[in-house]
Amino acid sequence: MKEFENRVAIVTGTTGIGRAIAKRLASGGCSVVSCGIEAPANHELHLEAQANGLTLLAVECDVSEPDQVRSVVAKTVATHGRLDIIVNAAAIHPFGTAVETDPETWNRCMAVNLGSIFLLAHFGIPEMKKHDGGSILNLSSVQGHACQRGVAAYATSKGAIHSLTRALALDHAADHIRVNSISPGSIRTPMLARSAAHFGPGQPVDAIFERFGAAHPLGRIGTPEEVAELAAFLASDKAGFCTGGDYLVDGGLLAGIGVQ
Repeated sequence: MKEFENRVAIVTGTTGIGRAIAKRLASGGCSVVSCGIEAPANHELHLEAQANGLTLLAVECDVSEPDQVRSVVAKTVATHGRLDIIVNAAAIHPFGTAVETDPETWNRCMAVNLGSIFLLAHFGIPEMKKHDGGSILNLSSVQGHACQRGVAAYATSKGAIHSLTRALALDHAADHIRVNSISPGSIRTPMLARSAAHFGPGQPVDAIFERFGAAHPLGRIGTPEEVAELAAFLASDKAGFCTGGDYLVDGGLLAGIGVQ
């Protein structure tokens, strides 16, 4: 029996880390509804799942919109009969200081990166309680612990995820719902490629990736699949005593201090 057989998951984000987690859960026997706002990415993920015989449906959803999130939860339960796992991986990464960031961008970042986690909990937890609980995973970032310059909105949203994770874990422990967060370092994703283009304009992306990787003690950036393996563990029964925690997958980045 596969580790996630007879389990049903909603995973937000159909590129990068969210995509890898959706595929990892589905490969373990989980029925996955993966939702994202980018139609081409959704279609590619759907085709890849079909080609590999995975029970994975990719649907279009703006995870900052309550009605759309409610609809995804309802469709998931109507199709599969239950909801056991929620993985919140959808995010946007605006750049700028508080002065440079306009209010609309700030609000959009909070709505997507943080508000979507609230919405999935608000609509999803009542369904999870019907079948003796489950697991919620929230993708934060090392930027929620210590950030670089010029990412005020993104870093704030990621730091707030830790507090919401703890609140959900405490509020729903009696419902047998475990809630944890994961804080990746630099991971080879489309989002990191956009960061590379921002911080190293005109330079080859791979060269910037090497520079990012050199900041990590392991000497490289990570892969979405490495994050997905940690997510799979935390979502599984093997992590049955883990809740309210944040788990680093950062190549040792936060283990040191900036003194040579």
